[in-house]
Amino acid sequence: MPGTTTLAAEVTHISKHGFWLLLADEELLVPFDQFPWFRQGTVAQISNVQWPSPDHLYWPGLDIDLSVQSIRNPAAFPLVSGVAG
Repeated sequence: MPGTTTLAAEVTHISKHGFWLLLADEELLVPFDQFPWFRQGTVAQISNVQWPSPDHLYWPGLDIDLSVQSIRNPAAFPLVSGVAG
Protein backbone atom coordinates (compact mmCIF):
# COMPACT_ATOMS: atom_id res chain seq x y z
CA MET A 1 0.00 0.00 0.00
CA PRO A 2 1.48 3.40 -0.96
CA GLY A 3 2.25 5.86 1.81
CA THR A 4 0.86 9.35 2.16
CA THR A 5 2.87 12.04 0.44
CA THR A 6 3.66 14.93 2.73
CA LEU A 7 5.41 18.09 1.67
CA ALA A 8 6.99 20.45 4.18
CA ALA A 9 7.14 24.19 3.65
CA GLU A 10 9.05 26.48 5.98
CA VAL A 11 9.15 30.25 6.40
CA THR A 12 12.84 31.01 6.91
CA HIS A 13 12.82 34.80 7.30
CA ILE A 14 10.31 37.64 7.63
CA SER A 15 11.19 41.28 7.00
CA LYS A 16 9.26 44.50 6.43
CA HIS A 17 9.42 43.74 2.68
CA GLY A 18 8.11 40.16 2.70
CA PHE A 19 9.09 36.67 3.71
CA TRP A 20 11.16 33.81 2.37
CA LEU A 21 9.56 30.43 1.92
CA LEU A 22 11.59 27.21 1.67
CA LEU A 23 9.96 24.52 -0.49
CA ALA A 24 12.18 21.44 -0.63
CA ASP A 25 15.45 22.82 -2.05
CA GLU A 26 13.95 26.05 -3.45
CA GLU A 27 13.67 29.32 -1.51
CA LEU A 28 11.15 31.88 -2.77
CA LEU A 29 10.59 35.49 -1.77
CA VAL A 30 6.95 36.42 -1.12
CA PRO A 31 7.02 40.26 -1.25
CA PHE A 32 4.26 42.10 0.59
CA ASP A 33 3.80 44.58 -2.27
CA GLN A 34 2.80 41.72 -4.60
CA PHE A 35 1.01 39.63 -1.93
CA PRO A 36 -0.59 42.26 0.35
CA TRP A 37 -2.80 39.76 2.20
CA PHE A 38 0.20 38.79 4.33
CA ARG A 39 1.19 42.33 5.36
CA GLN A 40 -0.98 42.40 8.50
CA GLY A 41 -0.38 38.74 9.37
CA THR A 42 1.39 37.83 12.58
CA VAL A 43 4.62 35.85 12.59
CA ALA A 44 2.66 32.83 13.81
CA GLN A 45 0.05 33.17 11.03
CA ILE A 46 2.65 33.59 8.27
CA SER A 47 4.81 30.76 9.62
CA ASN A 48 1.89 28.33 9.75
CA VAL A 49 1.94 27.26 6.10
CA GLN A 50 0.74 23.96 4.66
CA TRP A 51 1.87 22.48 1.35
CA PRO A 52 -0.80 19.92 0.48
CA SER A 53 0.26 19.41 -3.15
CA PRO A 54 3.22 20.46 -5.33
CA ASP A 55 1.53 23.65 -6.62
CA HIS A 56 -0.72 24.51 -3.67
CA LEU A 57 0.13 26.40 -0.47
CA TYR A 58 -2.34 27.21 2.31
CA TRP A 59 -2.12 29.49 5.35
CA PRO A 60 -5.01 28.39 7.62
CA GLY A 61 -4.67 31.29 10.09
CA LEU A 62 -5.05 33.78 7.25
CA ASP A 63 -7.33 31.67 5.01
CA ILE A 64 -4.99 32.25 2.05
CA ASP A 65 -4.46 29.75 -0.79
CA LEU A 66 -1.72 30.37 -3.36
CA SER A 67 -0.28 28.56 -6.32
CA VAL A 68 3.48 28.02 -6.04
CA GLN A 69 3.68 29.18 -9.68
CA SER A 70 2.13 32.53 -8.70
CA ILE A 71 5.06 33.13 -6.32
CA ARG A 72 7.65 32.02 -8.86
CA ASN A 73 6.16 34.19 -11.61
CA PRO A 74 3.73 36.79 -10.20
CA ALA A 75 3.53 38.69 -13.52
CA ALA A 76 1.78 35.68 -15.07
CA PHE A 77 -0.88 35.77 -12.33
CA PRO A 78 -2.33 39.29 -12.01
CA LEU A 79 -3.48 39.52 -8.42
CA VAL A 80 -6.48 41.54 -7.39
CA SER A 81 -6.96 42.47 -3.77
CA GLY A 82 -9.32 44.65 -1.83
CA VAL A 83 -6.55 45.19 0.72
CA ALA A 84 -4.88 48.58 0.54
CA GLY A 85 -1.11 48.25 -0.05
